[in-house]
Amino acid sequence: MTGPEEDDSPVVDHADPRGDPFLRTRFAVPALPVTYLRRERLNRHLDQALRTPLTMVNGSAGAGKTLLVADWVTGRVGLPVAWLTTDAAGEGPGVFWAYLLRALRTAGVPLPADVGVPADANRVGPALPARLAAELSGRERPVVVVLDEFDRVTAPEIAEQLEFVLHHAGAGLRLVLVTRTEPLLPLHRYRAAGELTEIRDAELTFTSHEAGRLLELHGLRLPQAAVRALVERTRGWAAGLRLCALAAGQSPDPEIYLKEFEADRSAIADFLLAEVLKRQDAETQELLLRVSVLDRFGPGLANAVTGREDAEGILDRLSRGNAFVEYVGHGLYRLHPLFAEILRAHLRMRRPGREPELHRRAAVLLRRSGALAEALRHGAAAGDWQFTAGALIDDLAIGQFFTGPRSDTITELFSRMGREGEGAAPELVRAAVRLARCDIDGGLTRLHRAQRGLVEHDGTADDAAARLSCALLEALAARLAGAPDRAEDAARSAARLLGVVSPELLDRHPELTALLLDHLGSVRLWAGRFEEARSALTAVAGLAPGAATALPREDALGRLALIDCLNGWLGRAERTAREAVAETERFGLSPPSGSGVERVVLAAVAVDRDELGRAETLLGTSAESHPALRDPVLEAGRALTTARLHLARGDTEAALHAVEREVRADSVSPWVRAETALVAAAAHLAEGRARAAAGLLPEVPDEQPACAVGAAQVELAAGRTEAAVRLLDRVRPEGRAGPAVTVRAALVRARAADQAGDRAAARALVARALAQARRERLRRPFVEAGPWIRGYLRAASPSQATGRPTTRTGPPSRRPAPPPPVVEELSGRERDVLRRLALTMSTEEIAADLYVSVNTVKTHLKSVYRKLSVNRRNEAVRRARELDLL
Repeated sequence: MTGPEEDDSPVVDHADPRGDPFLRTRFAVPALPVTYLRRERLNRHLDQALRTPLTMVNGSAGAGKTLLVADWVTGRVGLPVAWLTTDAAGEGPGVFWAYLLRALRTAGVPLPADVGVPADANRVGPALPARLAAELSGRERPVVVVLDEFDRVTAPEIAEQLEFVLHHAGAGLRLVLVTRTEPLLPLHRYRAAGELTEIRDAELTFTSHEAGRLLELHGLRLPQAAVRALVERTRGWAAGLRLCALAAGQSPDPEIYLKEFEADRSAIADFLLAEVLKRQDAETQELLLRVSVLDRFGPGLANAVTGREDAEGILDRLSRGNAFVEYVGHGLYRLHPLFAEILRAHLRMRRPGREPELHRRAAVLLRRSGALAEALRHGAAAGDWQFTAGALIDDLAIGQFFTGPRSDTITELFSRMGREGEGAAPELVRAAVRLARCDIDGGLTRLHRAQRGLVEHDGTADDAAARLSCALLEALAARLAGAPDRAEDAARSAARLLGVVSPELLDRHPELTALLLDHLGSVRLWAGRFEEARSALTAVAGLAPGAATALPREDALGRLALIDCLNGWLGRAERTAREAVAETERFGLSPPSGSGVERVVLAAVAVDRDELGRAETLLGTSAESHPALRDPVLEAGRALTTARLHLARGDTEAALHAVEREVRADSVSPWVRAETALVAAAAHLAEGRARAAAGLLPEVPDEQPACAVGAAQVELAAGRTEAAVRLLDRVRPEGRAGPAVTVRAALVRARAADQAGDRAAARALVARALAQARRERLRRPFVEAGPWIRGYLRAASPSQATGRPTTRTGPPSRRPAPPPPVVEELSGRERDVLRRLALTMSTEEIAADLYVSVNTVKTHLKSVYRKLSVNRRNEAVRRARELDLL
């Protein structure tokens, strides 16, 4: 195997998505023991791996798969080899891909920084596999990637993503899977195409000749008959042969021992206990039994659990003696999983009731050393919820219930907590569990119990973390309940406590401040205090990007987009909403990863652009929101946008039904009340109920330009033209609101001028509205305007549509005026026909390509021409490109 290739790309992955340092041993090709037997027949078979994209070495546990591949890759001169040993079963996609990227870089494969780094241990978005595949596909020489113990990868999404990379990397990747089970990859396709190299259990088994040579390497020379009997009993299983050889070497009569050995599970367990555990002295046995409750441990933790002071020397001796204690780097050890499982069963039998106490000891030391996640896990395993809840609260980690890569783990861990534990900390945790599920009443009940458990604050830091946790949960409860005053009180309490809490704690948990500000900004938004809301939300959006704050940053960006949308700035709202979507996608957070407000905003923008199908899809995805962020702002925004979508489709009954559903909140939102009244008024007007529509106007305050313009539209439709104009004159939305508002205001004035007989003024106002609408791709206001506007749209000249004067130096141009904006959405099939028109396909070719009749294509063409206001093919294509339909 050659040395690392030069890698000019910056290494940005310093730790895995859980925040743990990468374990270098997972990237190391396993060293071959001195007793390893090289089997050339298998190495020759593995040479085919360089000619096929996928190689699978599939065999039972202990079949010799890993050492076989390790031996093979050491002879691959000229090719980089990235080795990765997968970790515990159930490892999430984020951790898997983080380790695989690090393995490639460790092998010297240069990867640019924009490939990405997963932040969520349980999720990876589609961008990372696509970028990795693209990078590997450009290699001149393939890289060999070995994934050892691939059977531990049980997540289907990992297999799907890996297959995607393998397929699109082409000749730049040679993937070798070492596994006990059939991987979740489409092997049949690779097998049928001759692109799969397979070595299975039957081929991995030792022949009698090979078994004899293996025994000789262990210092045993047995008759051929004895060797054949052993191979028959073990069925050539590599680990069984080696275990037998090791045990037989210590026996006074190796041949007799091998005759009596039975290679089944219980026999292997008996062997491990008898020949590994019981060969140690009593103190070492006791240490092994006690550390079996730990996953990874250093000498200090082992001493704390066992009550000893000499664990370091014992662990080093056991590791060097291959006594199923593995050194994994960074001063840490772990037991062989099978050995650990047997030891734990033996511990329960020999020391009943001791296991919880060992977990408790481990939890205490881990908490002191700052390993909060491991401390919580051991505290929960001990059933000591008083300690476990206290550790979470004292560390100021209550925000991890709602955001960050450990959110799911924390929630699942504490969901097992019953009524055990009394006092403020357990009650705060119970409150967080319920609020994380949007259970406001249950959360407040536990929160108030916690507050009663805290004595009057004396200004010290003793209980500041608990009180700050109270403030965060109070702000969240107020947000979910739509209670602005309570949220402001919680924010003031938090501000006083922030100066008392240790700065180190605050630096370790940036999510707490982010969540507090996000809750405050959302409640201010509900109250209609847009500028105050913008101030709080902008502070959240401006925080340094990170996995811990990705959720509140995404939510804050979505709500900032909503404020812009309500004020008519659709382009700005769309850009901010897309930034919000990208925030959680960048860190690969698992759905539901946000509040969904940003998708509601994108749907509202799509309705105003008359992209109704897209709006419906976005509204559907917005329902997949984080339970702790399903507040009145989200519910009201979704209801109003849904109602407007129904109105755009002419379903007034459904629109009224959408806004009639009451949004649960302690206080009334002025803008929600106004927007609801305007939607209802529009529905009544569509049904000819002008009086009912006008009766809703008292619900619409005119402080906000958007509401004032909406009210003016109702006044105009109700026949009160002068009242509509007076309202616009008083509010003056121009300069205060965005195009979605000012375009509608201009059209109200244009209609008033038209009714007064001032067609020149009406024409100028329509031209101005067109110029503003073109920048934002607005269509809906022109559809809402009614039939009167069609003549003005047809008469609009290029200069009027763009707002620029035309200078003529020759005879008047005969070029026809551009057609008006599309006011009816093209169907999916009409878009298919339009795309083929752009390819200059004939009617017959389009029909054949779409598997429809020529008459059907002609019908679609007529509909396309009508909707685009054109008469010929080339005009349709040009017009579609102007409108970004192609």
